[in-house]
Amino acid sequence: MRANATFTVKSFVPTDVVPDPPVATAVPVGVSTMEKHFEGEVIGRSATLFTAAFDQGTGMGTYLAMESFEGSVHGLDGAFNFAHSATTTGADRLNEFFVIVPGSGSAALAGITGTGGIAVDPDGTHRLWLDYRLGE
Repeated sequence: MRANATFTVKSFVPTDVVPDPPVATAVPVGVSTMEKHFEGEVIGRSATLFTAAFDQGTGMGTYLAMESFEGSVHGLDGAFNFAHSATTTGADRLNEFFVIVPGSGSAALAGITGTGGIAVDPDGTHRLWLDYRLGE
C-alpha cells in the first residue's frame, strides 16, 4: 500500500559529535538531531539522527538519516524506524535510498516493511511516501 504525507521540520539542532580519528576533507561532516511532524495518510512525529557532508557555498553534499517515527499510517497506530539518504549537486536530488527498518514496527504497525521516498516541491513543501506491507 502507499501512504502519502507532508511534513515540517520542527527542530534542527547541530551536535558536537566529532569524527575520531579526525580526517580533514574538502567538505566537513556534521551530525544533527531533528524533529519532524507529519500530516496526511501518515500522521505523527519523528526523532531523526541526521549526518551530512555538505558544502554550504556550492550546495553540494550527501546526507544519511535514521528516523524513529510514532503515530499512525492509514489510521493504524504504532511506531517504526526508517532510514534514508540522498545526494545533491546543488539543484537536484540523486542516488536516493529509503527503507523501513525490518522488525522495527510496534503495536498495529508491527511487521511493517517497505520502502518510500522524500521530495521537496518548488514551493518548499516537503513530501514523504511509504510503499509498505504489514504482517510479513
